[in-house]
Amino acid sequence: MCFICDRISMIKEGTNKYFVKELETGYVVIGDNQFFKGYTLFLCKVHKTELSMLSNEFKLKFLEEMSIVAEAVQKATGCEKMNYEMLGNGDSHMHWHLFPRRQNDLGQYGINGKGPVWWYPQEKMYDDSTIPTEEELKEMKEKLIFELNQL
Repeated sequence: MCFICDRISMIKEGTNKYFVKELETGYVVIGDNQFFKGYTLFLCKVHKTELSMLSNEFKLKFLEEMSIVAEAVQKATGCEKMNYEMLGNGDSHMHWHLFPRRQNDLGQYGINGKGPVWWYPQEKMYDDSTIPTEEELKEMKEKLIFELNQL
């Protein structure tokens, strides 16, 4: 079983504390690490590696729902820009990374602030210090659920 499938199993078992909401084609989850405050993922319900492997109907709904999740993240965080990524090199199960971006969010660390999130060292981005507290996680989930329910 893959990492994303494991996370989906945890959602179904009620043990994934990062789970926000189930949609028709996927699951909305807050990222385990929050270097970019509000970082959210949208996990595809089916284990496929490429958009081309989905039926047209499911694919269009998956893309539409991803854009709705991104809009909700943007509204919930008040960010200035959203970065959308679906890479699949590490975890081949389709999932979207939705990164809220703010003015000079990397520049404060001596990095040109207009670059991609991956310019920030991964060992720092995924450091334990970026794991949200229970209170931060609760607040992020509440804001995101509110915005998702508005859309």
